[in-house]
Amino acid sequence: MRVLLSSSFLLLAMVPFATTKAAPSTWHPPQGTTELPLWPQGTVSAPPKLKGPEQVSEVISEASGEHWMMLQNVAAPTLTVFPPKGPATGTAVMVVPGGGYRVLAMDLEGSEICGWLTAQGITCALLKYRVPASGPNWDPECNCRDIPKVPMALQDAQRAMGLLRAQAERWSINPKRIGAIGFSAGGHVVAGLSTHALRSYAPVDAADEQPSRPDFAMVMYSGHLWAGHGKGLSLVRDITVDDKVPPTFIAQATDDRTDDVRESLAYYRALADAGVPVEMHLFARGGHAFGLRMKDAPVAAWPQLAERWMQDIGMLADRQL
Repeated sequence: MRVLLSSSFLLLAMVPFATTKAAPSTWHPPQGTTELPLWPQGTVSAPPKLKGPEQVSEVISEASGEHWMMLQNVAAPTLTVFPPKGPATGTAVMVVPGGGYRVLAMDLEGSEICGWLTAQGITCALLKYRVPASGPNWDPECNCRDIPKVPMALQDAQRAMGLLRAQAERWSINPKRIGAIGFSAGGHVVAGLSTHALRSYAPVDAADEQPSRPDFAMVMYSGHLWAGHGKGLSLVRDITVDDKVPPTFIAQATDDRTDDVRESLAYYRALADAGVPVEMHLFARGGHAFGLRMKDAPVAAWPQLAERWMQDIGMLADRQL
């Protein structure tokens, strides 16, 4: 039987090793960005299983020693838009941080990723989605897998994609060049966003008339995709691939002890079998949750590989890398 550690176990295990200095009570968007509520007041379909008020803490990874900002207890999801630096390309990417569907890594897999994207002339939209228990997760209280009845994280991602397209003129982006990148549990969100053509909630306004699938997707060291031991490289039941899934980029380290590399292999094979354009990079060393911070291993090349891939699929203009 596979033990589903995913990022929930890794990130929650970090909490006792943290808080090295005082942190603000909750996460605040950086200067120069615009934070938008995802839902009209009173229309959020389901609240998460809150353990307290929304709060952010600086924690230290037991595995890597990295400091990162952990956001907990999100009941009011938002989308924060980061404008591009320099000439705008008209391309946008929604960033979906990980955290095992229990917390959100808002800097490591959020604002830092937006810094990389905006430097390429890409408008970045950082998704703060509902947690905890907003998607399949490992519940430490029962030491068991929890699958919520309402896919809150997927709902928030679909809503955010519709808002971006509905407000494309406001942000000077092309509504047919909006991608998504997700890390760990966020990778599962992006895979769900890519494979679900229909909304997972009742529409609330005109934004929900917009397509919710991204035009391209990047799935980084995802969990919750592989069906598990004894099932070959089959996917879990909530991820159903067809030929309408957008072009996809996948990256993971094979020494990832949180999410097995077969998570990526299973998704890659399903996409390839369906005829979806897919590019995958596996690295011998990098562990889990490397983001942009690992500089001393080949895994550090993934951003440049992703940039070249975006050029290849026509989402970025060719330039010298």
